[in-house]
Amino acid sequence: MILSSYWIRFKRFINESIRVLKVTRKPNALEFKTIVKVSGLGIIIIGLIGFVITMAKQLIFP
Repeated sequence: MILSSYWIRFKRFINESIRVLKVTRKPNALEFKTIVKVSGLGIIIIGLIGFVITMAKQLIFP
């Protein structure tokens, strides 16, 4: 019973994965540059937030 349930879930996962792979495509140069810019900006913002929190912690609790 349990093996059957796992097998059904595994088959469903494989079918959904194949469906997603059929729909996806390679981004063009403009899309790729935009993704790189947005990702880089996100990394910088998260880094700045972490830096500010660390500095505030050190100033409050020396």
